[in-house]
Order: sequence, then C-alpha cells, then structure tokens
Amino acid sequence: MRSRLPGTACLLRTVGLCILLSNTAAYFGLTGREPLVLLPGPFSNDAPAGKAHLKQCEQMSLTRRQKRMCRREPGLAETLRESVRLGQLECRYQFRNERWNCTLDGRGSLLKRAFKETAFLLAVSSAALTHALAKACSSGRMERCTCDDSPGIQHREAWQWGVCGDNLKYSTKFLKKFLGQKRVSKDLRAQVDAHNINVGMRAVKSGLKTTCKCHGVSGSCAVRTCWKQLSPFHDTGRLLKYRYDNSVRVLSVTNAATGETELAGPKRHGQSPRNTDLVYLEDSPSFCRPSRYSPGTGGRSCTKDTSCQSLCCGRGYNTAMRLTSLSCHCQVRWCCHVECQTCVREEEVYTCKNA
Repeated sequence: MRSRLPGTACLLRTVGLCILLSNTAAYFGLTGREPLVLLPGPFSNDAPAGKAHLKQCEQMSLTRRQKRMCRREPGLAETLRESVRLGQLECRYQFRNERWNCTLDGRGSLLKRAFKETAFLLAVSSAALTHALAKACSSGRMERCTCDDSPGIQHREAWQWGVCGDNLKYSTKFLKKFLGQKRVSKDLRAQVDAHNINVGMRAVKSGLKTTCKCHGVSGSCAVRTCWKQLSPFHDTGRLLKYRYDNSVRVLSVTNAATGETELAGPKRHGQSPRNTDLVYLEDSPSFCRPSRYSPGTGGRSCTKDTSCQSLCCGRGYNTAMRLTSLSCHCQVRWCCHVECQTCVREEEVYTCKNA
C-alpha cells in the first residue's frame, strides 16, 4: 500500500526537485501534488514594492494557509526563491565530483525513493529555507521580524553601529508554522523524511556564532557590541555532505516502554541514529549508466589523477587537447593598475566514456 507523507515532507521533497532543476529562473513547488511553477528572475535583495508580492505568492503552488501567510509577509516570496538558489548551488557544488551530481535531468523518480541522496536533498532544502529566512530578517526584507532577539544581545547598540544579528529563532519558528509540522505518523518513510528535514535545520543552528565588534579611541575596546551571525551557507553544505558520507541505514522498531515506533540503526551499532545523522532506508543505485534516477556519468569531465577512475565507473575516459587563454607576465604600473599580457596554453581535458 502506498504510504501518505505528511505535508512537511511533501513540501521539502518538492523543494528538492527545485534544487535539481536547472534553469535561469527559479522553481518552487510547495505541495508535492501540483506541477512546479516557473518564477521570473532575477533575484532581488529588496522586498517587492506595492502589491507585487501578491502576484508572486499566487504564482507559487502553496496551500491556502501558506498563501495567506505569504500575502501577509511581502518579503516571503523572494526569500523562498532565494532559498532555492542557495540549495541549488550548494548541492551541485558538494556533489560536483560524485557520480550523482545533484541533477535529476527530468527524472523525479529519485525523490520517490529513500536513498541517502534523497536524505541530503531534504536536509539541504530545509537548511536553505532556514538560512534564507534568518538572513531576510536581519537584512530588513521581512516586515514581521527583525534582528536576533536572544537574551544578552545589545540591540540598540547593534543598530547604532549598523549591525544586526541573524534571527534564527524566528526563522525556525516561522518555518515550522509555514510547513505545518505536526506529530510524525507511524509510517517509516514519513519518519525518515521528517528526521532528515530536522537534520538540515540543526545544521544551520550549529553554525550560529557570536560576533563582536570593538569601538573606542585608537582601536581600543572601550565598548563592545556583539550579535548572533550565521556561518556562510557553504559551511552548512559541507557539514551536510559529511553527514551524507556517514549516513546511517535505518529500520523501524517498537519501543517496548512506550509502544511507539522508532528509527533504529544497524545491529552492530546497537543504538538509534543521532538527531544529527542523515538516515536512509535503501541502498542507492550506482548512477553509472542512464536510468530513471540519473543520466549516468558518460561525458562527464573528470580529473585524471583523482576522480576519473571512480567517476567513469571503470569504462575509461577520453583525452582531448584544449586551448585556454589566461593572463600572464603581469606588471604593476605607476600608479595603481596592473597590466597583463594574454597567453594561450594547451591543456588536456578528460571525459568519461559512454561505454
């Protein structure tokens, strides 16, 4: 029997599709049952003026409750689009040398399975949403939130010196409300998806740090202003890639004390997965040849001494020569500029064979 996933999982799985689709514009589907909607680019750092955000909200596949929230918050539509951009770029960067390089190429079948690649997509999607919302608050693009309001943060001084803490507390609270997170069902796949979504949120939280700035005469620290700041999203992506490389295959067990179903790792570990572990239910395909899960690795560029052997799956690789232009013989001229010549260099490029 086909299991029904909770709304949160459906939403993030569809956001995973957004991350994998390649286009100059952004895609953002939010129900898991409706087609993805094309949103016009480019991205903007400012909240839409007037009623422009209302049209953006209507263009998205949102539930009625989510559309109401979107209409009330002029900066939300742009923030959702920014989260897609963040997740898309980071996913492709982290998997640039892997057999699966974060592209479905029109094959949405992967998101229907519980591979560890699916786990990463859910985590990086929820992380991107969390990060983008917190940054939107601190940059003033969201009207209903502002700087971080953690105890001990010197708001007035921070505003005076032109700094503002990233509001992760509001971001997490708003995101859970927006996604409509409820008690996870007993369905194993639903539990796995919800677990991986929360791993993404925790990854962002782990990168929250306190940044301080000194003020005073001649650089003295007579007055110090501190605020909360998120790490660059690339750091979050690197952490999630590490979680992916060390992900845990799980199964469902019944807690004898409570009677509730829980996720359990392999017997050799003898314990449940940690709340920071990415988890999956089934082994991934090789991704070597074209399938309904990926286009394969044929034609992919590789590095001879590091990635070709693994990426090309033992099929070998083609070698070609390519001419590239680069700056050379650069000299500093008085005053204040650099003059360079253009040199042409011949280099070898390697691509995986198709068969």
